[in-house]
Amino acid sequence: MPPEPVQAKPVALALQGGGMHGAFTWGVLDRLLEDGRLAIEGVSATSAGAMNGTVLAYGLMQGGSDGARRALHDFWQAIAHSAQRFNPLRWLPWFKGSHTLGLNHSPLYAMADITLRLLSPYQFNPGNANPLRDVLLGQVDFAALRERCPIRLYLCATNIETSRIRIFAQEELSVDAVLASACVPTLFQAVSIDGQHYWDGGYVGNPAIFPLIYHCQTHDVVIVHINPIVRRGVPTTAAEILNRVNEVSFNSSLMREMRAIGFVTTLIQQGKIDRTEMKEMWIHSIRSDETMAALGVSTKYNADWEFLCALRDQGRQAATLWLERNYDCVGQRSSVDITGEFL
Repeated sequence: MPPEPVQAKPVALALQGGGMHGAFTWGVLDRLLEDGRLAIEGVSATSAGAMNGTVLAYGLMQGGSDGARRALHDFWQAIAHSAQRFNPLRWLPWFKGSHTLGLNHSPLYAMADITLRLLSPYQFNPGNANPLRDVLLGQVDFAALRERCPIRLYLCATNIETSRIRIFAQEELSVDAVLASACVPTLFQAVSIDGQHYWDGGYVGNPAIFPLIYHCQTHDVVIVHINPIVRRGVPTTAAEILNRVNEVSFNSSLMREMRAIGFVTTLIQQGKIDRTEMKEMWIHSIRSDETMAALGVSTKYNADWEFLCALRDQGRQAATLWLERNYDCVGQRSSVDITGEFL
């Protein structure tokens, strides 16, 4: 008799943001979907992670795992095509840095960065053009997704006026919700939804874990990291310093949530809290700090197809390694030492 098919283990995914580096997450998702041994119950996502999560959900709705893989491929290809049309400096590789994975130097990017510190998007983009809107609308039917989203999807944004996190759930899914989660304030005007104004969710939740704890049945959360937690050496140039400040800031909310999860987990394991009263979470982490730390900050804006595919391949490799080493932990225990990694 043929062996019985392995029942997929339910997990929730937490997807970080980080510009075009989100193609790494595309690769991770592509490999997990191809493997088929994990069933995605929910996703909490921010910025580029919100785009990946939204497209993932829409693809699953249309055609299961294969549909999600196609949808993610088509989305990132559309990003690359859009960049070719709208980037007036696309013929200058030294604006975007190397097409390969590696540290790059981009003088023109530095000039653009200085300009963005002098002029706001309300000045250099008064019409509020955002090519990401057209890409998303061309790839996702948001009305259908609101009605039939196959997973629990939570997108994180930052309320500018209150500094609070805003979580957009299934009934609130829209192109504006995704753009709010990915609204880099130096590049885009604030996104207005129901009279409230939002910036990138990475400032307060990159991504938020608590919606997955409260609303998903699974105890397993797989975090897909884009921003390096560990970067060896002290940054000395202005660009390196600002980049590391950004990385630390965008990891800070996640580190705080991990501290809370670690505290509760210890109390549960020591028998000081009844397991029926609090939910023990098992945390897993897919990341490649070495890969991401080798990329210059300008590559977060590099949407060349060759570069995106190289990042995708790195993400697939990281996911393959994680599956080999940690799949058996899913449903049993954390594969991450929360205290050692985050505290």
